[in-house]
Amino acid sequence: MSTTSPVAATGLRVALFATCFNDLMWPETPKAVVRLLRRLGVEVEFPVEQTCCGQMFTNTGYLDEAEPAVRTFVRAFDSYDAIIAPSGSCVGSVRHQHRDIARRADDDRLLDRVEALSPRTYELSEFIVDVLGVSDVGAYFPHRVTYHPTCHSLRMLRVGDKPLQLLRAVKGIDLVELPAADQCCGFGGTFAMKNADTSIAMGADKSRHVRDTGAEVLAAGDNSCLAHIGGLLSRERSGIRIMHLAEILASTEEDPS
Repeated sequence: MSTTSPVAATGLRVALFATCFNDLMWPETPKAVVRLLRRLGVEVEFPVEQTCCGQMFTNTGYLDEAEPAVRTFVRAFDSYDAIIAPSGSCVGSVRHQHRDIARRADDDRLLDRVEALSPRTYELSEFIVDVLGVSDVGAYFPHRVTYHPTCHSLRMLRVGDKPLQLLRAVKGIDLVELPAADQCCGFGGTFAMKNADTSIAMGADKSRHVRDTGAEVLAAGDNSCLAHIGGLLSRERSGIRIMHLAEILASTEEDPS
């Protein structure tokens, strides 16, 4: 596999948007993104000014409070040609919510910058498949894995089967289909707190489907959903691990994590 990517060949500047959830709770995921992209010939920068995409404010109706987060995102990433995030949820917010926040702010300059930046922001799998044109990233992961397509990546970003394309090419993997895969896990950010009983019931359905696959590992493109399902799997003493898609794709025969 060639290590020269279209991005590297054209000298595009690529930035990692780690997301606040990953930065605080799952730091191994953004680290895996950097290892993976470097293996594919893409040098990745980390703008230290980055914080939150503002989705928690926006989803809860605190639209004015979301504006500073949008402005910070634009300042942090405005100079980059591509912004990569290991979260369909946060990329969905950048593409679909930032424009509404900028319009609400009645700031034409902010709106112009948001509209220019949003299409340059990619969820990891779509960047690898659509921009780099790669489906085999040279990964090795000899385990039985099932994949949960998170709602924002599936419905807002419409990444389709791109994550599955990448997983199917992983050496040694035993990839099994998840029953009712397109059903929501019930997390939904603040939904899980405001509607806890419904959230737990939805998560219980999802965890049951995961157990039915006999998988050792549940993978997904959002650690927020994995935290929700993983908590239920842990309490059920299922023995099933959760892993972000990036961590599986970053695994190699030399370092089969």
